[in-house]
Amino acid sequence: MLGGVESRSVSPVFVGRADELAVLTDALARAAGGEPQALLVGGEAGVGKTRLTEEFLGEAARRGAVVAVGGCVEIGAEGLPFAPFSTALRTLHRLLPQELAAAAAGQEDELARILPELGETPRGPHDEESTARLFELTVRMLERLAADRTVVLVLEDLHWADTSTRHLLSYLFRSLTGGRLVLVATYRADDVHRRHPLRPLLAELDRLRTVRRIELPRFNRAEVRRQLAGILAEQPDEAFVDSVFERSDGNAFFVEELAACRESGCRAGLTESLRDLLLVRVEVLPEAAQRVVRIVAEGGSTVEYPLLRAVAGLSEDELIEALRAAVGANILLATSDGDGYRFRHSLVREAVSDDLLPGERSRVNRRYAEALEADDTLIRAGERTIRLASYWYYAHDTAKALPAVLAASVAARRRHAYSEQLRLLDRALDLWESAPEEVRQGLRPADYTDVYPPCGCDPATTPLQRLDLLAEAVVAARFGGERERALKITKTALRLLQEDQDPLRAAWFWTERSRLVSSLARGDGWEELAKAQELVKGLPPSQVHAEVLVRAATWGMLHDPGPGNLAAAERAVAYARMVGAEEIELNARITVGCMLTDAGDPERGFAEMHAVKERAAELGLFMLVGRAHINLSSQLESLGRSLEAVDTAEQGARLVKTSRLLDSEAWIMGNMAESLYGLGRWDEAAAAARRALQVGQSAAPRGAASARLAYLALARGELAEAAAQLAAAIENFGTHDPQPQHRIPLFRLAVGVAAGEGRIADVRTEVAAAVDHGFPLGHHRYAWPLLLAAASAEADSRGLPAADAGRAAALAVLRDAAGSLVTPVPLWTAHAEFLRAELLRAEARDTVADWAAVEEAVRPLERPYLLARARHRLAEALLAAGKDREPAAALLRDAHAAAEQLGARRLREDLALLAQRARLPLTTADDPAALPAPDTDPAEALGLTSRERDVLRLVAAGHSNRLIAEELFISPKTASVHVSNILAKLGVAGRGEAAALAHRLRLFGPVTPAVGAAPRGV
Repeated sequence: MLGGVESRSVSPVFVGRADELAVLTDALARAAGGEPQALLVGGEAGVGKTRLTEEFLGEAARRGAVVAVGGCVEIGAEGLPFAPFSTALRTLHRLLPQELAAAAAGQEDELARILPELGETPRGPHDEESTARLFELTVRMLERLAADRTVVLVLEDLHWADTSTRHLLSYLFRSLTGGRLVLVATYRADDVHRRHPLRPLLAELDRLRTVRRIELPRFNRAEVRRQLAGILAEQPDEAFVDSVFERSDGNAFFVEELAACRESGCRAGLTESLRDLLLVRVEVLPEAAQRVVRIVAEGGSTVEYPLLRAVAGLSEDELIEALRAAVGANILLATSDGDGYRFRHSLVREAVSDDLLPGERSRVNRRYAEALEADDTLIRAGERTIRLASYWYYAHDTAKALPAVLAASVAARRRHAYSEQLRLLDRALDLWESAPEEVRQGLRPADYTDVYPPCGCDPATTPLQRLDLLAEAVVAARFGGERERALKITKTALRLLQEDQDPLRAAWFWTERSRLVSSLARGDGWEELAKAQELVKGLPPSQVHAEVLVRAATWGMLHDPGPGNLAAAERAVAYARMVGAEEIELNARITVGCMLTDAGDPERGFAEMHAVKERAAELGLFMLVGRAHINLSSQLESLGRSLEAVDTAEQGARLVKTSRLLDSEAWIMGNMAESLYGLGRWDEAAAAARRALQVGQSAAPRGAASARLAYLALARGELAEAAAQLAAAIENFGTHDPQPQHRIPLFRLAVGVAAGEGRIADVRTEVAAAVDHGFPLGHHRYAWPLLLAAASAEADSRGLPAADAGRAAALAVLRDAAGSLVTPVPLWTAHAEFLRAELLRAEARDTVADWAAVEEAVRPLERPYLLARARHRLAEALLAAGKDREPAAALLRDAHAAAEQLGARRLREDLALLAQRARLPLTTADDPAALPAPDTDPAEALGLTSRERDVLRLVAAGHSNRLIAEELFISPKTASVHVSNILAKLGVAGRGEAAALAHRLRLFGPVTPAVGAAPRGV
């Protein structure tokens, strides 16, 4: 091997780039302080990106940082999965072996997908969270590694990056929150055309304020002069500077090449194109050196010395001499690890590769492939399969290429590089028809496919089919986030199956299509599932049949609950057992457990789900373990067993966090937030919901988390926040798949926001829509809070003229809807009692006995917010009836203390106003004599001036600013100023909310709306 060869064409003087280097060194300093840094360095080919990063890495090393560089590898215009990360992490593994082992502890098998040196890569699990799970583990490993040392990671040539590398880089840039880490990625800007796959990533990263982007311009004439002086070790004459500047246009690499061409005497190059100039520098090499350079150009970005020796066909001495000549001419460089060779600049490699004749390129690729087949130790084991596939493909040998490409697709899948797997499967499908028949007949599904269930055929004799590859491609596209592509592949497969008449395969593709249609917001997936069910009807039990049944039963449980779904789920369990498909069986049993609970047999349902949870854990099926915890915690909450639900959710969160099942964790944390809200642990509930938003990868769990935050905001009186979170939940859930478990809570939240803003007409509209959709079996847990919120809004708006019209009909709707709901546990019995009392209050017919019954029903439930509301109404009823004031005072104190602790602002204000009017102390320390007199103006207590009180009275009556101005003999502008001041003092966002608050606090007597004016906000 060679070493110590002088590179005279590289300027020893670092020219320009002072500002850009300052940005990089500033990032280094920030990272040393514990703030991770992310930077992008872009510029055209040859402009000096590598030289800038080399200067930066030298400075980082001088400051004691650990530096690692990885380049995106181009092999026949394809990238190796995770290549730059694998290379950089391999360097870190060599420099910090013990530290990296500690950072990866417990997750070595998963992280081996990126760094094979950590151990054997497992075959599974594979699911839509696999890639995100691997990315999350990588981020955490880097953060731990950089916890007490500065680490600089440079990823070069991002324009060649494979899809998985781009996705991981995006995840890193978005997710790094700690550690002394600097992450720098470089790319060739002139290669990033409109349709280049890197372009969307650059646009996404530009929107992140945490990512800094550096664009390198070309050199000006003065900088070119300095560069030439450094290369030539003397001041160049001005005519030569002018010539070089004109020819190079300030491109640093071309300046070097032109200078080197003058030094070596190839002046003719100055009259040719720059591409020809690069080739002239090669053509002056000895014949053997030219041959080696051409071989290296076709081998990839880097070629290992043992592989090169096997391919070159030269003796070792001849090869060394040829390499010495190429390295001495600065065409090739030895790699930093001393294991191989690469071109000093990719532009030279591209020029040499493009100059190869078609037959010459095929021959060189064949020799590479044959060398690798003869000796699999020539390159790293983790790269052999993908490179062999590429070499055979570009050798145009379909008989060899097809099995090699299929083997590479399996290797990509094992690394969770699903986008690369899909690309390789596309290539295999392209090769399929041209491959010899005997080659296709010799391929077996067991060797190359994993997703399509056994079909009852003999795997030892049944050849691989094109449909097998399409099935793999569907799942690879889905796992890789390319759902549109997956949907198109299912269409292709189903068109082929119209001729083949294979109902099981067709049912499998229709089931996949159902999942894709739903996730792409094209529908709820039932039409596709129905077709799958029709196809398997009457067929013997099979794994596909069981899968179709369980998916149909689960769809029914979520969309159209009923007894028929339980029978379908139980049949799926039986079919799965018959064919030995235990994973499908366990999944179906979770569905059975949920349905049993909804049907009124909770203990049997819980026993089933617990049994599944334990068995799934034994088998390592952590997705099922996560689903069991999701459904257990949800069903416990539906029965009012919130403490148990929280415990179950906490256990599940720990398990799925260890397995990095991010969507599962998001669902579990959303369930935990719901239970914590009910228990009055609102700060914990908010933290759980925010965690769900942070880790959730799919829209649905993020929508559920936003809904939980909206509930909290409503209870705390933060209407603007509640509306924003409701909008986020609606956006995430979409309109294509209206599951009752999502739809009914959204109606409840919309009712709450509309009531808070004084829009009683909108409250009634939302209730009517919810009732029209219906409340299916098992969804009473969502319906009771909705009806209660609507009844409270009707009662609070009693006395508003605009609300009185239509009230009787609205109350009848609520009573009828409540009549159809069950009350299987005390929690929902209490809600029913509360709803009955609120309906009576809306009609001014409620009594002390009504509210005493509510308070008695809620008291044992560990629902502090619900209890505080009940005690507020009971105290109000006691005072209105002229009863003993001491019980009312005690109720108010208890309720106010609970509202204070919870942060329930609106309830706290209502309680304070009631206590003020009744001259009752809210704490035992208050002196009743010091309390305001009963006739104290409550508007004045809120800080409103006399004029603002008059304006608020007219706002509550629905007057516009113009009508207020006419009534009070002021200008409309002055009226507008008064309204703005009132909104600020009341802490509300709009006129409707101000009117509702004024009415709720009984600030004025009955109001009469302005003639011809529609009450705004009502």
